[in-house]
Order: sequence, then structure tokens, then C-alpha cells
Amino acid sequence: MSPPPETPAPQTPLPSRPSALSRQIGAAALAGYRAFGHVATPGLALVFRRRAARGKEDGSRRGERFGRASAARPDGRLVWLHAASVGEMNAADALIDALRGADINVLLTTGTVTSARIAAARTRPGVTHQFVPYDTAPNLKRFLAHWRPDLAVTMESEIWPATIAALSQRHIPLAIVSATMSERTARGWAKARGFAWQVFSRIALCLAQTCEDANRLSALGAPRVAVAGNLKYDSGSLKADPAALAELQRLIGERPTWLAASTHEGEETLVGEVHRTASLAVPGLLTLLVPRHPDRGDGIARELRAAGLTVAQRSRGETVAPDTDIYLADTIGEMGLFYRLAPVAFIGKSLVPEGGQNPLEAARLDTAILTGPHVFNLEDIYTPLLSAKGAQVVRDAQSLGAAVVAHLNDEALREKRARSAAEVGEAGAGALAATLRHLTALLSEGKTG
Repeated sequence: MSPPPETPAPQTPLPSRPSALSRQIGAAALAGYRAFGHVATPGLALVFRRRAARGKEDGSRRGERFGRASAARPDGRLVWLHAASVGEMNAADALIDALRGADINVLLTTGTVTSARIAAARTRPGVTHQFVPYDTAPNLKRFLAHWRPDLAVTMESEIWPATIAALSQRHIPLAIVSATMSERTARGWAKARGFAWQVFSRIALCLAQTCEDANRLSALGAPRVAVAGNLKYDSGSLKADPAALAELQRLIGERPTWLAASTHEGEETLVGEVHRTASLAVPGLLTLLVPRHPDRGDGIARELRAAGLTVAQRSRGETVAPDTDIYLADTIGEMGLFYRLAPVAFIGKSLVPEGGQNPLEAARLDTAILTGPHVFNLEDIYTPLLSAKGAQVVRDAQSLGAAVVAHLNDEALREKRARSAAEVGEAGAGALAATLRHLTALLSEGKTG
């Protein structure tokens, strides 16, 4: 488990301040990085076009990636909050609401098309969404000149040197919340110690998830570090459209149902195999499949149909029929709907070596959790979850199929696992209150400083 909120970082011996020569080399490296950004900025137009052609960028909002705002700055205090993609944005949701409750406007930036679509569906007063600008000085100059944030906040592990330098130049404090720093990443930064010091020493506040994260951040030069926990524990339950939920419940009826959630490339084939074998033991089985990237839906549907499975594709308006094997939910922002429909779920990005997805979203909705072994990006959550038997590890299609059958046929097992997961989630809460206290204090310092 993460330590209690606002635990100070342990006083362990840390590396000494880099030598004057090392700091000079680091300063030159940072200046070179920023100078390269000036040269590279024109070439980013080609990068953008290529990414847009693959659906990785929104062509209609091109200017935002180059720091050109598509909305007016609101009056009053403004916090710029950056969340890289959907997972970080979901974790930041409760913090955004808390800031709004304190009458603070929020500029939310993300970097993916999917997260932008979800942000558009969550429109609320005082919150403006933009795509984050590319990390080059010209883009950031335009961006910061327009928005003039009173405070910048990034989630988890977002470290962008040019952005940090630009904020420092304008005396805009930067806080990293739910901050993580793996041992491997810290070793990489330590190889360029002077450069790391120039970057991390400009961060006003790091609110780390664990004591280990805090020590690594301090060692790299972060001057002010505390342990506040992981905001993922404080996120609310994912929402669902009541009408859509009722309609799907009617169509599914009494069919036994399981969910493969947030799957990545390579996992959908395994899900198809699981359905074929598990349906022999569980007659009438329905598999709900929600890929992490909905734009892959057509290709997934073709692959599963080629394997002889009957697939209904939600993005095309197809509905669950009595003969449907797999209901492919290749849509945006509906995960809360599908967790409510399935008593057991496999959380994807974990049977392939990609690091896992947040299981707490399932835990809050009374879902028994199955996961692959590759969850290295979320060890602080999965370690207590697995220790409490709030999740079961599966390693291939065969073991996943056996686990699905076991949980669907054993209500007591299913309910016990779901209850254990919910208890782990509740025990880890507290990061939101601690984070908000630190951020409001930092805002106050800016007003009086």
C-alpha cells in the first residue's frame, strides 16, 4: 500500500548536489535542448500531418499542438492541469472537481484523441480542454502568453524539459501530483546528472505516490517532496447512461456475461479463444470486449469473425442478439457501462508486456478482477490488491478461460474477490485531500510571493 497521505519522505542519505562543472554542463544541455526545439518546430508540422493521417491527431485542432489557443482564457485564478491520456485524466477528475469547488478555473490538457473526446463529453463550467502543445520553446511561448496560468500541475510521470524551463522563466510554479519515478527511469536520469538537476530543481513541488518515488525524485534534484499517495484511489465510480444500461440489460437478459476491458493489440485474439473454450462450459456465454483504442474496432471485428465468432459492433449500431458471441464496444467513454454489466472482468494491457491498466475502476463497481502478469506500471496498486486476493493473475488464454468459468460458476468466489478489491480501494483513499491542501497552499504562496 501507499503510505498515509502527507507522509514526509524518509531522511535517507541522498546524493550530494552536483558539482559546479556538472551543473554548467547540465545548463548547457538544457539550453541545447531548447535551441533544438526552435529548429525542430517547423518539422513538427510534418509529424502532425502523418499522425493525423493515422488518426493519432485531430486535424481540426492542429493549432493547439503548436500553442495556439482555440478558447479564451477565463477570468480569475487558473490552474493548468496536464494529464497525458485517459487513465491520468480519469485519475485527475476528482481533483478537477475539487479545484472548481474552490472557485479555481482549470485548463485541462491531454495528448491523445481519445482523451480529448472523453473530455468533450464531460464538459463542465470553468473547465477548458486543449491539446497539450509540443514541448518546444516557440509553442510554449504562445501557449503560456495566452493562458497565463497561476499554477501548473502534471500527473504522475510527465517530465518535459522545455515546458519546465518555460514555466520557470515566467515564475509559474509547477507541481507534479501522484508523482512516480521508477528505479529504472531514475537510473536513466542519473546518467545525465547535471541535466537532471537543471530540470528537477525547477519543479516547485512533487507529491509522490510512495516513499521510494519521493526519494528518487529528491535524489534527482526536486527541492520539495512529500508523499501524498495515488489519486487513482480517490477517483469516483465511472458513470453510465441509465437508458443505455437498461437497454443492454434487457438484451442480455439472463445470459452469463464477462468483460475483457481495455485490451491492447494481441489480447483480442486471446479473448476470442477464451470465448470458444469457456462457452463449452458456460452455455449461452456472452463476451463483452472493450478495446483501449476504439479506432481499432473494425480490424478487431474482422479478425474475430474470421475465427468463426459472431460479433456485434457497437460503433456501427449493432446490438446484442441471442446468437451474439462477442459484443465489441468500440466506443468512447462507456467503460462504466460495461463494468456494470459484467460480474467478472479481465483488465487488459497485461497479457502483453505493456504494463497494465488501472483495476480500481472495476473494484468500485463490484467486479471480480482478473489480470495478466505484466502490470509493472501499477505495482503500487496491484501489490496490495493481489495480496488481499482482490485479483487473480492469469498467464494465457487457457488460464484466463478457466478463471472466467470458475468465477461465473461460483457466486461466492466472485463476490469475495470483488469485496476484497473494493476494500483495498477504500483503504488507499486520502490522496485527494492531501493534494488539494498542498496545491492551494502553493497558489497562496504565488499570490503573496
